[in-house]
Amino acid sequence: MKWNDTIFAILGLLTTGCNTGYEIKQMIDNSLNHFWKISYGQIYPTLKTLTDNELVTVSTKTQDGKPDRKEYLITKKGEVALQKWLQTPLNNLPVEKNELLLKLFFSRHQDQDSTLTLLNDYFKKLRERLHTYQSIEEMIQIHHQSAEDATYWLMTLDYGKHTTTAAMEWCERTIRQIKSNEEEKDE
Repeated sequence: MKWNDTIFAILGLLTTGCNTGYEIKQMIDNSLNHFWKISYGQIYPTLKTLTDNELVTVSTKTQDGKPDRKEYLITKKGEVALQKWLQTPLNNLPVEKNELLLKLFFSRHQDQDSTLTLLNDYFKKLRERLHTYQSIEEMIQIHHQSAEDATYWLMTLDYGKHTTTAAMEWCERTIRQIKSNEEEKDE
C-alpha cells in the first residue's frame, strides 16, 4: 500500500463521525479544504484501499427509495496506523504554491498598475477567506463546542486566521512599497 497523507486524512475524518463518502466530502469542503486538498475522485479509491488493508470496515445500509448507502468505520488497526502517523515527525516544512508570489516575482515585466491590481485582488480574496474562517469559528463555537475534536479544530482554524491576517498585512505593505517606489521614480 502506498502510504500518503491523504490516507491518514481520511482515516482521521472517519474518527469525526463522517462515515460515508458523502459525509467525508462535506467535511473536506467545509474544513480540510482550507489547508489540505483532497479531490472528490480520491475519496472512494482511498476508502477501497483502506478497506482492502483492513484499516476500515464497510457495511451497506438499505434506504427506502434511495440507493444503498456504504458506511465506513475505522478499525483498531486503522486507529493504530493513524496514531503512528500522528506521532511521526514532520519531514519538511510545507512549501506553499502561491500564484500571486510567482507573478510578483516576475512583475518587472508588467506595468505597476497591473501589479497593484493583482495585489488588491489578492487582498480582497484574503479578506473573504478571513471572514470564512471567522464564520467557521462561530459555527464550531455554537454547534460543536462539546465535540471532542473542537479544541483542535479551533487551533487549526486559528493558524489559518493568523496566516491570512499576516498575508493581508504583507499585502498592504507591498502595495505601499510599490506606490512609494513609483513616486520616487516620478521625482
